[in-house]
Amino acid sequence: MEKPAVPRRIEHVGIAVSDLNAAIAVYEKLLGAAPYAVEEVADQHVRTAFFRVGESKIELLESTSPDGPIAKFIARRGEGIHHIAYAVDDVRSALGGLAAGGARLIDAAPRQGAEGLSIAFLHPASACGVLTELTENPRGHD
Repeated sequence: MEKPAVPRRIEHVGIAVSDLNAAIAVYEKLLGAAPYAVEEVADQHVRTAFFRVGESKIELLESTSPDGPIAKFIARRGEGIHHIAYAVDDVRSALGGLAAGGARLIDAAPRQGAEGLSIAFLHPASACGVLTELTENPRGHD
């Protein structure tokens, strides 16, 4: 049985927001800094803003589509923590190990996410109710 990859660190905490610009203003005050990146990930129907907090990040997520996953999340649960992302050296290997251990995967293979990272999600049922993202920086350690 393949052993799951051990995360190197918490890569980011994803927070679902209704209005990205308003949320950016809140987090600029809270963190004392502007986001270092704002981008749209069209295939995921989301606009994101990233803030650095030590070695980790906060990712604000706004839906660009009324039927996108973030819009659906907010409709069900309201704004708030959407997921926790862990940096791993090899997402594909980590998925294999987790699946072999019985984890329920949302993504059977990595796909491209914000900031050019390779990403994959685990179903919340496999992580005590927390949507979990695995990330790999294809350019090497970040």
